[in-house]
Formats: sequence, structure tokens, C-alpha cells
Amino acid sequence: MTRSSRRVVVTQRFFDAAAIAYLESAGCEVVLADLPPGEADGGLDHDTLAALLKGAQGWIVGHARVTRFLLTALPHLAVVARRGVGYERVDLQAAADLGRVVTIAAGGNDASVADQAIGMMIALGRRFREAQAQMNAGAWSILMGSDLYRKTVGVVGLGRIGRSVVQRLSGFEAEVLVATSRPDPEYAARTGVRIVDLETLLAQSAYVTLHAPLTPATRHMIDAAAMARMAPGAFLINTARGGLVCDRDLLAALEAGRLGGAGLDVFESESDPALQPVTDALIARPDVIAAPHAGASTREGLARTNMIAARCVVAVLEGQDPPAGCVVADGRPGRGARP
Repeated sequence: MTRSSRRVVVTQRFFDAAAIAYLESAGCEVVLADLPPGEADGGLDHDTLAALLKGAQGWIVGHARVTRFLLTALPHLAVVARRGVGYERVDLQAAADLGRVVTIAAGGNDASVADQAIGMMIALGRRFREAQAQMNAGAWSILMGSDLYRKTVGVVGLGRIGRSVVQRLSGFEAEVLVATSRPDPEYAARTGVRIVDLETLLAQSAYVTLHAPLTPATRHMIDAAAMARMAPGAFLINTARGGLVCDRDLLAALEAGRLGGAGLDVFESESDPALQPVTDALIARPDVIAAPHAGASTREGLARTNMIAARCVVAVLEGQDPPAGCVVADGRPGRGARP
């Protein structure tokens, strides 16, 4: 592939000048999708995506669905680079079968999402939303809150973001319980965390924060039964993926007063619009701190993930290996990276 034939389409907002300059320095023609105001690429249908990506060799994508049907319609597309770390909307098997490479921006948004998770814990415990609402209404009475200091915090998932959260919790002298499918005894000994099963974590934690990938095994891992095992008044934070929590069950648990509150950056309605009324009811509650899947969206975090995605695209187009930890599917002959 000659440098002059490298067309890279970006269907994400906030793609910065430094990442564009990097791609252009590698001979790429960068095309930024003109998305309607307030819309993301997750809402683009097959025909729109196929038209945008016609003739492209690289695609830097947000939350669009990358299907076998779409990949088959784009024979020139060599690499799909997620500007993020989740990839449940990408058909990895199809990508590998069709000889494509799929990458994530590993390490780019760890700090940003971890900061948000800690911020949500503090905001919930100290009842920031409720206090400001009262002040706006003219009532300056003090609401009694809860410390994060020396509390027991349950961290579900021990990937890059989960470890970043653990690191931050050390400053609060928290007792940290971790539930993970990949225990790391050396890490536990070094950091002082306790590796436990999910049931123990739920029963003993004042705060539960989710940092697991969404897979068939983890879907609805926090449902009505799991919430019934949580300590009364505990806080649930989900900055990972909406499908990890059954949002209907969460709404019911909050309405029943079982939980102290929830911090939510992700919702099931992102992939199932029929659940939008549940999302609306959750974000209207005074005991919920909500954000529109914005955990990674800081200037610094997006600059990091933009550049990692750009480096992944250039590496693949030049026949090289992307940065360590970024490849999630590689269908190139002899590479052997299968989902």
C-alpha cells in the first residue's frame, strides 16, 4: 500500500490536531465525519457507515457497530481502531476471519475514568447533588454525609482502570476488596488488597465500583439478587458498561431504599432504546449522580486515546505491530491474534 492511498476516516468527535498531524505525517488523508450536532457514531446505520468508509484503509471509531456485514462491504479497510477500551460492539471473529485488525486505545483513558469513579464516590457520600438542590430552593440546612476515608470499597475487575482506582483509594486509607476472574496474588500482596468472591465483596463493601468488560458472562452481574446481597445503604458506581447492571433492578432497589445511591456513566439504554424511560427515571433521582458516558472525555484523556488510536492505524498500515496491549483481533497472515 502506497502512502498516497492511505485514507483514514474518523467517526469520533474531539479528534485533536496533534493526532491529525501524526496521521498526515505518515502520509494519511484524514477524513473527519460530519456528524449531526449532539449525535455520536453509535447512532449511524449500516448504509451511512458504508458510505462514509468507502475506500478507507483505516477507521478510528467510537461506539458504532462493526458487523460482519459492514466489514464485508469494506474490502479495503485494514484496521479498525477503537478510541477507547471497550469492544463489545465489534464483531472480532468476523474481523479476524476477514483479515482485518481491531485495536483499542489501551492505557489512554485509565486515569480519566478512575478519577471519575472516585469523584462519583465522594459526590454520592457527601450528597453534593441533594445539597445543591436544597440551596437552589433556598434551604441551607446541612445534610449528613458519609466519608470515603477508611471505608471498605469493592472493586469489580482488575484491569488497567481497576488498578488505577485501587491506586487512588490508597490515599483514602480504604480497605479494598477485589473480585476478578484473573487473580494476581503478587499484586494483592504488594498493594494490600484482598481478593474475594463477588458475593463477599457485595456484602462487605460500602462502595462498589465496576470495572469489568461486558461479556455474556458479566451481563447483568449486578441484578436484583446481587443488590439484595449488598450492604444496606451501599453505593454502586458503574463507569464501565451499561449491561453490567440491570438498570430496572437498580431503579427498584433505589426506590425501595435498599441502596444509598448510584453513580452512573453508562446505561443499558445506550444499546437498547426501549430502556430509555428507565434511564430517565434513574437520572431524575436525587440519589443518583449521572454522566452521559463521559468518563474518558477529558482534554487530556482524549488527547492520549486519539494518539494511541492514530499510532495503531499507522502501525497496521505499515505492516508493523501496534503498541503493546492494543490488539484485540488480528487476521493478518501469521499473526494469530484471534478473539
